[in-house]
Amino acid sequence: MPVSPPVPPYGAAPAPPTPPARPRRGRLVALLATVLVLVLAGVGLAVVRPGPVAGWLGSEAGSPTADARPPEPDPPAVLAGPDANAPQPTPEGVRAALQPLVGAAALGERVHVSVADVVTGQELYGAGQDTPTVPASVTKLATGVAVLAARGPAYRIPTRAVAGANPGEVVLVGGGDPTLAVDKNGFYPGAARLDDLAAQVRKALGGTAPTRVIVDSSGFTGPVYEPGWDADIPTGGFGAAITALMTDGARRNAAEARRTAEDTNHAAERVPQPDLTAGRQFARLLGLPGDVQVKRGSAPAAASASAAGAPAPGSELGKVESLPVVRLVDIMISDSDNVIAEAMARQVALAKGKPASFAGGAAATDQVLGELGLPADEITLADGSGLSRTNRISPSLLTDLITLAGNGSHPELAAIFGGLPVGGWSGTLDGRYQASVTKAGAGVVRAKTGTLTGVNAIAGLVTTADGRLLTFAVLTDRTPGGSLDATRQALDRISSALARCGCR
Repeated sequence: MPVSPPVPPYGAAPAPPTPPARPRRGRLVALLATVLVLVLAGVGLAVVRPGPVAGWLGSEAGSPTADARPPEPDPPAVLAGPDANAPQPTPEGVRAALQPLVGAAALGERVHVSVADVVTGQELYGAGQDTPTVPASVTKLATGVAVLAARGPAYRIPTRAVAGANPGEVVLVGGGDPTLAVDKNGFYPGAARLDDLAAQVRKALGGTAPTRVIVDSSGFTGPVYEPGWDADIPTGGFGAAITALMTDGARRNAAEARRTAEDTNHAAERVPQPDLTAGRQFARLLGLPGDVQVKRGSAPAAASASAAGAPAPGSELGKVESLPVVRLVDIMISDSDNVIAEAMARQVALAKGKPASFAGGAAATDQVLGELGLPADEITLADGSGLSRTNRISPSLLTDLITLAGNGSHPELAAIFGGLPVGGWSGTLDGRYQASVTKAGAGVVRAKTGTLTGVNAIAGLVTTADGRLLTFAVLTDRTPGGSLDATRQALDRISSALARCGCR
């Protein structure tokens, strides 16, 4: 497809005991069987809804009370928990299993690997493990941990409508919810909806008829496309112009995108100016004619008085809120949703008082990870999705990040595991781990993948044949051309070798 020119920038520019730690930094990890089932490694503690996750997800307005319905049953675990008493692999055993595989030609000349035992924290294997490497979509693990730490799992992103300067004017103020839907037919199930917001506005206006819609998308600043993105990202269906106001992740046709999501790996045509598109959709919901002009502007400061009983300029006419961050992160990881990832990075920036831009989101993510005790010198980001080739993350930082999310010291971070694809079963690993040399990893590898031309990565968790839980990360950023299937199988053979052996 021809590459469209980028849209010009706009907007104002009691906890479990601590295990032994290795010299560089300690490790302990947990496995989240689903977003509602947390299995903490070495402790055997399962946290299920009702519990913290129930609080993060909240309840629907007007839902029956607990007295009016039977208690919700505990969900069954879908994956076995790790066995803390299982024999621990040795560094020599892991090296013997992996060394021949790491040198596979399909992985290219730069292969960086980190493997650790998640109960003892012992590093079991490393090859360039501290070397910053292009991570591709594995970046989303860092973005997810950062937004869960900065915003919290229960945070919901608001989309507001306020009264404009003149009677009948409505200003639609974007808060950065990428999943906002027009109506019940939106792309993301359970998303906030513009038709609900329009109903609130009509009620708040009373006898005043809507006359005009202005969109305020100034909450995000800077360019709408990251300069390090490949030239085909704007038109390739996996990226979009990142604005503070959009519907359905900027997809042009949400219904068609839903129907074709599996066939296209979630690629879809995106609109070039998502905020104006959302404004026009909102105008139609308010009953304005289809040819009404929608422009960008700013919400007026709230006034203390209004004329003829009309809402005062700047007064709130309605508000809808996104799914909680715990669910947004789950979708981001499971579907490798780049637009949600960029929106999450900007939420980190807003939480840290930085500009909600690519640069601000990257800087804020680096800051949060540093505050969590992760080595800031091993991560350099330009975006939150991993589409940028200028991102760098070390494999050992990824395994440390997974460790931190599961060690019980930050329970809010455990939600990062809910969306991890399962080998041979779900998400980006659905069609993998099918060959005889990789099938040992099917059902026991849970990992995030990353792919750009010449870049392939995978990071996550694997249970050995003896029931020992390990964390691993493999990053390659100089793979040979035309070898995607071979490269993926070579990556899968590494984690499958860990699943197949006791490595002692």
